[in-house]
Amino acid sequence: MGGGGGGGGADGGSDIALHPEKVKIVATCLVVAVGVSLLGLYLKSGAEWRSNWSLSLNKKKKKKPIRVYMHGCFDMMHYGHCNALRQARALGDQLVVGVVSDDEIIANKGPPVTPVHERMIMVNAVKWVDEVISDAPYAITEDFMKKLFDEYNIDYIIHGDDPCVLPDGTDAYALAKKAGRYKQIKRTEGVSSTDIVGRMLLCTRERSISDSHNQSSLQRQFSHGHSQKFEDGGSGSGTRVSHFLPTSRRIVQFSNGKGPGQDARIIYIDGAFDLFHAGHVEILKLARALGDFLLVGIHNDQIVSSKRGAHRPIMNLHERSLSVLACQYVDEVIIGAPWEVSKDMGKRGYTGDERRSLSPPPFLLFFFSMMILNGYALFLMCEWNPNIVYSPSGLCFPEGSRPQTALKHANLAPSSSQIVQSYSWRVMLKKVFALITTFNISSVVHGTVAENNDFLKEKDNPYVVPISMGIFQVLDSPLDITTTTIIKRIVSNHEAYQKRNQKKAASERRYYEDKVYVSGD
Repeated sequence: MGGGGGGGGADGGSDIALHPEKVKIVATCLVVAVGVSLLGLYLKSGAEWRSNWSLSLNKKKKKKPIRVYMHGCFDMMHYGHCNALRQARALGDQLVVGVVSDDEIIANKGPPVTPVHERMIMVNAVKWVDEVISDAPYAITEDFMKKLFDEYNIDYIIHGDDPCVLPDGTDAYALAKKAGRYKQIKRTEGVSSTDIVGRMLLCTRERSISDSHNQSSLQRQFSHGHSQKFEDGGSGSGTRVSHFLPTSRRIVQFSNGKGPGQDARIIYIDGAFDLFHAGHVEILKLARALGDFLLVGIHNDQIVSSKRGAHRPIMNLHERSLSVLACQYVDEVIIGAPWEVSKDMGKRGYTGDERRSLSPPPFLLFFFSMMILNGYALFLMCEWNPNIVYSPSGLCFPEGSRPQTALKHANLAPSSSQIVQSYSWRVMLKKVFALITTFNISSVVHGTVAENNDFLKEKDNPYVVPISMGIFQVLDSPLDITTTTIIKRIVSNHEAYQKRNQKKAASERRYYEDKVYVSGD
């Protein structure tokens, strides 16, 4: 029994000895099984994640852009129209604009001031417009709305918060509202085509209009100084004093917010840009094509009035600035640019009438100045005579050497022929390698069509400095249109426009009386 017991013990020991191997095998199998399971789960979840990620990307790629539509006559297009288009564009990804045909406007409102081809130029130039439909109907009919939805893939039709009533008294946007495809924006207060026409009608005193753009009877008519303004309904003009309230935020909204690149070719063009029209747009487009950055100088109201007459400009400086800023060809504007394009555009240019007398100092003042002119550094030592007239508009020297002649128009120091005898000076010339200017302007341009180009032949030439520097260029204006052209159209048919304004002004007056706050700007 003992042997049997011993044998039994020996067999049991053998089983126990083999057990660790079995454990290892089983453990290995378990590890492999778990690993395979985990790998399967990982691959499955990874595939699902990759699939979801791929679908998400595809959805983003295939996401349909929201296309919004705005409809209008856009006659005598102004910054109010542009602000409406800006707001409309913010409600979608793409803005499509319909421009009503001339025939439709005549049938429903009377003759437009600007024909459809000019209005198309204006609308196409607005920086927020993606697509334009020409010859759109005046009323958005059911057929036209279906065309917008089916052919142009329009999602929403946009209009301002001011009521738009058809001649039969119905809401022009009733169908879009009923379809649930209508969105509303806030009307830009303070300006309308009716208001602008009214401003010109208030100034109408003479009926004889010359065909010439230069010094016409129309220009003389607008220089008589009749500055009276009327409130709503006054003088039968059907206009009112402008309610325009400029804000810094509005300027920011219209601005590009980007400066020129380091090596950008900067083109400069200046003017009044009053009643911003198709002629302005086309010359700006031409100027922009000459470089990388278009800088536009807009003259202040005082300068425009002194050059064009007491009733000009029709639009004030801030209104004109917004109209120019809305143009896609413009990168930046100088609000209140000087009349003279000086060497340093940061210095103010004064006219001869703005000269002032300095109090005679008790001693002779010697001063030392340096400037850059035609690639030369000029060091100037001057002796001051207290009994002279001083103006910051220029420094007169005797005719003679090129630097002295050019200095006369450099907008840096005293300006008077009498000053010549009051100075003793020493000029030292040194060639420099870089042209230093405030705005780094590469070229100054001007169009062949303007209110008055006679100054190019006169002493009051604002472009003497860029001409002397060899950076001035005259461009052939694509269109023969000026602000006077627009005014002439109004005055020549003023009875029809006055009648239309009286009717339109009534609805505008009701809008201002009954208006409520509408979010948006």
